[in-house]
Amino acid sequence: MDTTEAMLKTRKVLFITQSITPYTPETEFSYLGRRAPHIMQERGREIRTFMPKWGGINERRCQLHEVIRLSGMNLIIDETDHLLIIKVASIPSARMQVYFIDNDDYFQKRLEKADEAGNEYADNGERAIFYARGVLETVKKLRWVPDVIHCQGWISALAPMYIKTAYREEPCFRDAKVIFTPSGNDLQLPLSKQFRSSFAFKGMTGKELDSYPEQMHIDDLYRLALSYSDGLMLTEDNADQGLIEAAQSRNLPILNPSDLHDSDNADAMAAFFDQVWGKKGEEPED
Repeated sequence: MDTTEAMLKTRKVLFITQSITPYTPETEFSYLGRRAPHIMQERGREIRTFMPKWGGINERRCQLHEVIRLSGMNLIIDETDHLLIIKVASIPSARMQVYFIDNDDYFQKRLEKADEAGNEYADNGERAIFYARGVLETVKKLRWVPDVIHCQGWISALAPMYIKTAYREEPCFRDAKVIFTPSGNDLQLPLSKQFRSSFAFKGMTGKELDSYPEQMHIDDLYRLALSYSDGLMLTEDNADQGLIEAAQSRNLPILNPSDLHDSDNADAMAAFFDQVWGKKGEEPED
């Protein structure tokens, strides 16, 4: 494809997010979850946006409804079947539709990372597995082929690995470039020991985690996500320097917080997505 043809191609961007205002309380992170898809859509990109159906979301007030044709698949995690439920709602002011990944075990009546008493859920790692696989299976059902995939937050951190391993030969994801954004609302506790026995499927052997500790912490999860990503997008000035250095060592494009905080950040963000899309692919690190 020559340059002219590439510019004329309507690029498609998939957003795998952790939180989006107004469905979650407004923070800088949830605002980005809404603004990034809106910016890309305003610049002529075709978008699909996903987030978890956290238990704190009022379905009636937010007008969520189930998409029957996409729901009903069972995902096996830790040798247990978990029903995948897909819901959808719209943000009229942004002219944007949002798909929600739901499941009775992982999301119904459960908040983002901890219960109302502040106790982190022991199965947060398995929740991330379900969310990532749920989004990717739904995109396959939609037969939609994204050019760029933006994974935002700890709940999305396994998606880059799945895209570049288990799903790498799928037509929907074969040529996709991945951007990762770490969240500011990080997990404090390590992932459960069950995480290691649960994440592998569809040809994955478990060796993907050989260089990580037996019980992974959030920095390990982010390092894993970045190792399978093609760009790093930061939202905080105090971002993990190790993550930045890892991206620099691979010559990955980086979008800094200063580019997002500027009042005219839309052009910088759109240019960054295009830069990642046009970047020559590299093999993930071991």
